[in-house]
Amino acid sequence: MNSPASAHTSPFARLLSRLAPIQPAEMAAVTAAFFLFFFMWSGYFAVRPVRETIGTLIGRDKLADIWIVTSIVSVLIIPIYGWVVAHVRRSVFLPWAYGIVAVVLVITGVLFQGEAITLGAGKFFYVFISVVNLFLLSVFWSFLLELFDRGQTKRLFGVIAAGGSAGALVGPFISDLAVPFIGNSGVLFFGAGLFVAAIFCQRVLLGVRSGRTEVSNQADDRPIGGNPFAGVTLILKSPYVLGIALFVVFISCVNTLLYFEQLRLVEEHFPALADRTQIFARFDWIVQALTVLSQVFLTGRIADKFGVKVLVTFVPVIMIFAFGALALSGTFAVLTAVVIARRAMEYAFVRPGREMLWSPLDKETKYKAKTTVDVPVYRGADALSAQLNNFVAGIGFGIGAVAWLGAGVAALWAMLGWWLGRRFEDHEKLQSPRAPAAQR
Repeated sequence: MNSPASAHTSPFARLLSRLAPIQPAEMAAVTAAFFLFFFMWSGYFAVRPVRETIGTLIGRDKLADIWIVTSIVSVLIIPIYGWVVAHVRRSVFLPWAYGIVAVVLVITGVLFQGEAITLGAGKFFYVFISVVNLFLLSVFWSFLLELFDRGQTKRLFGVIAAGGSAGALVGPFISDLAVPFIGNSGVLFFGAGLFVAAIFCQRVLLGVRSGRTEVSNQADDRPIGGNPFAGVTLILKSPYVLGIALFVVFISCVNTLLYFEQLRLVEEHFPALADRTQIFARFDWIVQALTVLSQVFLTGRIADKFGVKVLVTFVPVIMIFAFGALALSGTFAVLTAVVIARRAMEYAFVRPGREMLWSPLDKETKYKAKTTVDVPVYRGADALSAQLNNFVAGIGFGIGAVAWLGAGVAALWAMLGWWLGRRFEDHEKLQSPRAPAAQR
């Protein structure tokens, strides 16, 4: 991958080179990926507080059923995505994905104009944004796994992830400030504009990849082919990929148990809808402010020095103790601290580490199996965890029982993370070293 000389001399490129171990030939791709992730993730997190506000209107009991619908839609989208990957060039379908999201946000914003939110439109938006955020995130990392080799992922994924975290900080921060003036519909229009900006960044990143010979570029961009349902079979035939799928299930379970308690407390403390959107936005930008600092200064260095095993293991271990503290206290302050700490550490360490686990695998697995794990498996685990949460609450157990359940799940999560990290190291030892992709 050859980058223009000007990319390395720009002020932002110089800043990135000081914050992370980026080689000059990698700078153009890293900069383009950084800004693509920034606009995509700021667009999602700008509108995410609207989704959470709709969740409080639907109610926790009915929301668990909405999550079942979300998981079904997640399953249905996979064969469609599998067909697109098999038959359409990435240079075509990647930008179009962001364009479709922008159009849906504009249409939904028109429907949400006024003080009230139509519940039917609200449910549609809740399901749509819950599916599309995981889908877009999975496709983004799949493309980067195609672009960079294993050694580069350790050095570069932390700072690229910081682009997403910076966007996830800016998006909800602006929503926090603006929602009293522009309302929920205005927030959705703002999010649509950010996804339009993401289209241009994706085109730039595709252009960076095209800086090879024409023959190589055509080979890289051709449709992957194969069976649209291959994602499922690829998961089932590989213990390693199946382990990643189970790792995602544990992440989902921990997240869901905390999510419903958060909804309950916000609903109790903030009766006005705009206030709920504002507090959810505030939670988001505080989390991302912590995350971006960790990703820029710590993630890549930890992965490079201690390995992926540490990235995917130490956060679940910390969550065991965090859930224990929540079980013993059960206060709003402790719950807030646990929610913020869990989300910040997951974005900063677990998510980049989880993406690195895919790097030794082939292109078809990175696109088809990975998206199957990231979307229907994740959302299916959400639905099951939501029903489990309702069951625990329905038989009279409070936040203490939920917290101890979370601690048990976190323990299993940590053990699986250690095993996956060991398997990743075995893959690295078995595969002969390659020259960095940027130097080919």
